[in-house]
Amino acid sequence: MELRHLITFKTIVEKGGFKRAAEYLDYSQSSVTVHVKELEKELKKPLFDRIGRKVFLTNYGTQFHPYAVKIVDLYNEAAETMNMDDAPKGSLVIGVTEIFSQYRIPSILMEYKKRYPDVSLSLRSLENKDISAALKNGQIDMAFVLERNDWFDKELTIEKIKDESIVLVRPVCPEDSENTTLSTEESCSYKSMLEAYIQEEQIEAKNTLNFSSLEAIKQCVLSGLGFSILPYFAVEKELASAQILGEFISLNHTGNATFIVNHKNKQLSPAMQAMISLMKEQSLHWGE
Repeated sequence: MELRHLITFKTIVEKGGFKRAAEYLDYSQSSVTVHVKELEKELKKPLFDRIGRKVFLTNYGTQFHPYAVKIVDLYNEAAETMNMDDAPKGSLVIGVTEIFSQYRIPSILMEYKKRYPDVSLSLRSLENKDISAALKNGQIDMAFVLERNDWFDKELTIEKIKDESIVLVRPVCPEDSENTTLSTEESCSYKSMLEAYIQEEQIEAKNTLNFSSLEAIKQCVLSGLGFSILPYFAVEKELASAQILGEFISLNHTGNATFIVNHKNKQLSPAMQAMISLMKEQSLHWGE
C-alpha cells in the first residue's frame, strides 16, 4: 500500500472529485484514476461509486477513509517532527585521551551543556591506540585526540583543529634529574619525540621511567624526579608560575596536533555538528 495512493484517495474525498484532486496534487487526472484503481485492487473492494460526473464513497470507502487519514496524518506528523528543527538532542558519546580529560575538555563540556541542555553527554577516556577501534565499533560517536600530524586512518574522518607546541620540561632544582628521563608508553607519540630529542642532543640518560599518564609525568617533574617532553597546554600554568623550567623545542619530527575525529560512514547528527563547531570556536582561544 503506497503512501501516494492514500494521499490521492484522501484528497479526492476532501476536494470532492478526481479532477479537483488532480489539480491540487499537480497530477494528471489519469494518474489519479490509476492510484485509485491500484488501491482498490490491493484492498479488493471498490472505494468510489461513479455516478454521472460525480463520485461518492462506497460503504467500503467510508469505512476505509478514517484509516487512510490516520496513516497520512501520522506520516506528516513524523516528517514534521524530524524536520521541526535541527536543535541538538539525544545522546552524544565522546572519546578523549587522558591529557584532554584533565585540561581542555572540562570547559568545553560545561559550555556545551549550557548551550544544548537536551543532549545527554557521555565521556569515555581512552588511550590513543584504542580510539580508532572505539570509533569503528560504534562505542563512541566522535573523539578529541592529540596525535602526530601525519596521523591517518582510511576509515576515519580526521580534522586538525590546532598544531600543538611541545616543551622540554625540567625541575627547578634538577640535582640528578638530568640523567633520568620520564617517558610515556609506546603508543603515545611523546615517547618517540623524547627519544628523538635524546638522540639529537646526545644525552646520556642512565635511567628511564615509563608512565601511562602525561599528568603523572608532570607531577614527577614537579617533584624533581627527571625531565620529559610534554604538550605546552599541559604545563602552561606551571611554567608561568616558575614551578618548573621549560623550553619550546622543534625536532626533526612531523609535530603533534589536536584532531576531531569520527568514522567516515557515521552520519553527523546535530549534536555532533554542534560539538565540532564548539571545539573549533574554543580552539581559537587556546594559548591566550
